[in-house]
Amino acid sequence: MEFTLQHTDPKSHARAGRIETDHGTIETPIFMPVGTVGSVKAVSQQDLMDSVQAQIILGNTYHLFLRPGLETLEAAGGLHRFIHWDRPMLTDSGGYQVYSLAASRKITEEGVTFANHINGSRHLFTPEGVVDIQRSIGADIMMVLDECPPYPSDYAYARESMALTHRWAQRCMDHHAQQPPLYGHQQALFPIIQGSSYRDLRTESTEFIASLDAPGNAIGGLSVGEPTEIMYELTDLSCRILPADKPRYLMGVGTPVNLLECIALGVDMFDCVLPTRNARHGLIYTREGIRNLKNQKYERDFSPLDPDSDLPIDQYYTKAYVRHLFKAQEYLALTIASVHNLSFFLWLVKEARRRIIDGSFASWKAEMLPRLGRRL
Repeated sequence: MEFTLQHTDPKSHARAGRIETDHGTIETPIFMPVGTVGSVKAVSQQDLMDSVQAQIILGNTYHLFLRPGLETLEAAGGLHRFIHWDRPMLTDSGGYQVYSLAASRKITEEGVTFANHINGSRHLFTPEGVVDIQRSIGADIMMVLDECPPYPSDYAYARESMALTHRWAQRCMDHHAQQPPLYGHQQALFPIIQGSSYRDLRTESTEFIASLDAPGNAIGGLSVGEPTEIMYELTDLSCRILPADKPRYLMGVGTPVNLLECIALGVDMFDCVLPTRNARHGLIYTREGIRNLKNQKYERDFSPLDPDSDLPIDQYYTKAYVRHLFKAQEYLALTIASVHNLSFFLWLVKEARRRIIDGSFASWKAEMLPRLGRRL
């Protein structure tokens, strides 16, 4: 994997770059749709390529390990072939899922023992093991095993957790260096910054992660309940320390407003379930704000989903029709709303990139922010 920094906005820290992988090019800043079990919910791979124009998607190590399982994935030739996706792919290490299973897991120096949510069977994830699992999945970009502490966490626990994450990261990096890829394409491994909400721990963690000299670096442990201002503050802190010649991935973030604010801080890569999760509840993101298509006022609104948009999905369907589909509990409503939201998120980062390159990012961001977060 190679990263080229192409432009930096003169009035902020926003960056435009390019990531080259064996499965294709990713132009940054980029938003990555989340395909937890090898599927972005309610959206086909064809729609992801044609309508959404996704350049990279995510898979989830924890869920794919449980089903379909590594034997099936290896027999298929990896997740790319299994789901018929020939563009780049990133997998997380399962650390966040282990975080969410706090009542049924045990963390030791060796790794994490947990009871899976399907049938209760117990498994052990070690730093070396999650590298091997992601090798079998075949992602272009893999993540180290980390512990994501909850917010708030007391200082002593946050420091201990951070130190454990650092030791695990080193083990992952060492193991990765010794293992050849399974499917003939190269796989990059990103370490993850932790440290809860404490500036000194975040500084220490960022400096350690940067010292590993990985192809890219991730900022983890945010968007877990902390105030937005803290998320921005700690993201800014890490971006100021991380090397400029490596991509920066802010994990699990976020809303359209979050994306623009964090792009301005120097983040290159984002992922979040928000656009598809909210779509399934009838919420769509537009250039004027957020609409709940289930509202009565859209019953006879025959205008496009986003009148100001030139996205294909917004020219095909009206608010009244999609509201009708939601009220009738038709599955097509979930697909239309999900494709729309993902298309909007990808448009947003693409437009941010264009603005960074032509020098108008700061003024465009100031114009967009008040609109993007309002409820219509």
